[in-house]
Amino acid sequence: MASCARAAALLLLLLAPGLLRAEPAAGSAIPAESRPCVDCHAFEFMQRALQDLKKTAYNLDSRTETLLLQAERRALCECWPAVS
Repeated sequence: MASCARAAALLLLLLAPGLLRAEPAAGSAIPAESRPCVDCHAFEFMQRALQDLKKTAYNLDSRTETLLLQAERRALCECWPAVS
Protein backbone atom coordinates (compact mmCIF):
# COMPACT_ATOMS: atom_id res chain seq x y z
CA MET A 1 0.00 0.00 0.00
CA ALA A 2 2.80 2.44 0.87
CA SER A 3 4.63 1.67 -2.36
CA CYS A 4 1.43 2.40 -4.28
CA ALA A 5 1.15 5.82 -2.61
CA ARG A 6 4.81 6.56 -3.40
CA ALA A 7 4.30 5.58 -7.02
CA ALA A 8 1.24 7.83 -7.28
CA ALA A 9 3.16 10.74 -5.73
CA LEU A 10 6.08 10.18 -8.11
CA LEU A 11 3.72 10.11 -11.10
CA LEU A 12 2.06 13.28 -9.88
CA LEU A 13 5.46 15.01 -9.56
CA LEU A 14 6.59 13.88 -13.01
CA LEU A 15 3.40 14.48 -14.95
CA ALA A 16 2.05 17.65 -13.35
CA PRO A 17 4.90 19.84 -12.04
CA GLY A 18 2.83 22.99 -12.54
CA LEU A 19 0.18 21.84 -10.09
CA LEU A 20 2.53 21.94 -7.13
CA ARG A 21 4.01 25.36 -7.79
CA ALA A 22 3.00 28.29 -5.62
CA GLU A 23 2.64 30.54 -8.66
CA PRO A 24 -0.80 31.85 -9.67
CA ALA A 25 -2.34 30.81 -12.95
CA ALA A 26 -1.32 32.82 -16.00
CA GLY A 27 -3.43 35.93 -16.51
CA SER A 28 -4.76 36.05 -12.96
CA ALA A 29 -1.95 38.12 -11.44
CA ILE A 30 -0.25 41.40 -12.24
CA PRO A 31 3.28 40.82 -13.56
CA ALA A 32 6.04 41.83 -11.14
CA GLU A 33 7.44 44.34 -13.63
CA SER A 34 4.27 46.43 -13.56
CA ARG A 35 3.72 46.31 -9.79
CA PRO A 36 5.29 49.05 -7.68
CA CYS A 37 7.77 47.67 -5.20
CA VAL A 38 7.21 47.76 -1.46
CA ASP A 39 9.91 50.41 -1.08
CA CYS A 40 8.07 52.63 -3.57
CA HIS A 41 4.85 52.31 -1.56
CA ALA A 42 6.73 53.16 1.63
CA PHE A 43 8.38 56.15 -0.04
CA GLU A 44 5.04 57.47 -1.32
CA PHE A 45 3.48 56.99 2.11
CA MET A 46 6.34 58.85 3.77
CA GLN A 47 6.10 61.65 1.19
CA ARG A 48 2.39 62.12 1.92
CA ALA A 49 3.04 62.01 5.67
CA LEU A 50 5.77 64.65 5.31
CA GLN A 51 3.45 66.89 3.28
CA ASP A 52 0.75 66.52 5.94
CA LEU A 53 3.26 67.41 8.64
CA LYS A 54 4.39 70.48 6.70
CA LYS A 55 0.78 71.64 6.33
CA THR A 56 0.14 71.07 10.02
CA ALA A 57 3.31 72.93 11.00
CA TYR A 58 2.36 75.84 8.72
CA ASN A 59 -1.16 75.96 10.19
CA LEU A 60 0.20 75.86 13.74
CA ASP A 61 2.74 78.56 12.91
CA SER A 62 0.04 80.76 11.40
CA ARG A 63 -2.24 80.19 14.37
CA THR A 64 0.58 80.96 16.83
CA GLU A 65 1.42 84.16 14.98
CA THR A 66 -2.24 85.21 15.04
CA LEU A 67 -2.50 84.53 18.77
CA LEU A 68 0.71 86.47 19.46
CA LEU A 69 -0.56 89.46 17.48
CA GLN A 70 -3.85 89.36 19.39
CA ALA A 71 -1.99 89.21 22.70
CA GLU A 72 0.26 92.12 21.71
CA ARG A 73 -2.74 94.18 20.58
CA ARG A 74 -4.54 93.43 23.83
CA ALA A 75 -1.47 94.43 25.84
CA LEU A 76 -1.12 97.68 23.87
CA CYS A 77 -4.79 98.52 24.29
CA GLU A 78 -4.51 98.04 28.05
CA CYS A 79 -1.60 100.49 28.19
CA TRP A 80 -3.52 103.31 26.50
CA PRO A 81 -6.15 105.07 28.56
CA ALA A 82 -9.63 104.83 27.20
CA VAL A 83 -10.76 108.06 25.56
CA SER A 84 -14.34 108.99 26.36
